[in-house]
Amino acid sequence: MQQRRLGVLTSGGDCPGLNAVIRAVTKSAAIDGWEILGFHDGYEGLLHPVSYRVLDDRSTAGIAHLGGTILGTTNKGRFVAKVKHGEVMTLGDEIITEVKQTMAALNIEGLICVGGDGSLTTANQLFEAGIPTIGVPKTIDNDIEATAMTFGFDSAVVCVVDALDRLHTTARSHKRVMVVEVMGRYAGWIALHGGMAGGADIILIPEIPFEWDKVFGAIRQREAIGTTNTMIVVAEGALEKDGTYTTKKDTGMTGEHKLGGIAARVAAEVEKHTGKETRSVVLGHLQRGGAPTSLDRILGTRFGVGAIELARQGKWGHMVAYQNYLIDSVPMSEAVKRIKTVTPSSQMVIACREMGISFGD
Repeated sequence: MQQRRLGVLTSGGDCPGLNAVIRAVTKSAAIDGWEILGFHDGYEGLLHPVSYRVLDDRSTAGIAHLGGTILGTTNKGRFVAKVKHGEVMTLGDEIITEVKQTMAALNIEGLICVGGDGSLTTANQLFEAGIPTIGVPKTIDNDIEATAMTFGFDSAVVCVVDALDRLHTTARSHKRVMVVEVMGRYAGWIALHGGMAGGADIILIPEIPFEWDKVFGAIRQREAIGTTNTMIVVAEGALEKDGTYTTKKDTGMTGEHKLGGIAARVAAEVEKHTGKETRSVVLGHLQRGGAPTSLDRILGTRFGVGAIELARQGKWGHMVAYQNYLIDSVPMSEAVKRIKTVTPSSQMVIACREMGISFGD
């Protein structure tokens, strides 16, 4: 009698907490006698030449505290991102056929796919094509609507706060304006939480388009009361009213334009119009790297256990979700419909305003 098997893969950008998910999936599945095959480099591991490893208690011991993913990941290749800000691209029939052949050859009952909105859209398309899949949400941007929080977000916020703590001292010493660019293409959760916890004076996010005069005015107002330094946190997707996203050309293989450069632009405008010495810092991939916080290790573990529970119940086509401190699930088709963005009238934004933090609006 063949041993029952499940596959697991991590897709898209790396994220603190992925290894906690892998470990929990492996240990929880062992209770039911399932063997776990971990596919390398995301969905690419499912295609010829197939690349995987058998996961067990020994191979996943001591990995929960490690950043990144022991399975590797990619957002390129034949499974290139299927979501382009609302535009959904479908998988080709040849890819569907190849995945089915891989699963049949390895006797895999279903796939546990860990990823963000693009990766989960792929998982849902595989499910709709007759391939059993379960989704685990992963994004440091915390922008998946169907779950209150995703692992990796807390680790990213801690990185931002640590950077702000360090930059405050040099800003005060030199009476400077510091502009810190953080991740967040279309959702400003990292900027909002990191800015609030890190003592930012101005927070610029995609959901609240800013006006230059309001930004300059907030800095001048601080100067008027004798505060000679200002800390600005700006999400990479922040934009001015009636403006466009700030982009830069990718120097890699694609040569495409990507979001980025807003911090340098803000710093240049601030220095030009206020006369204040201004510096910009881009945290970039520092927010993705390093060990996950205890909160992200716990959440990743709970998601991994939750994914196996869905497999036990045969709830294929569902995504694990976290709501009201409980692990639940939602259909992946619902989970990937829209992203979760900051509501300008939310309590979080109101609290920031009452603390004197400006959003440049």
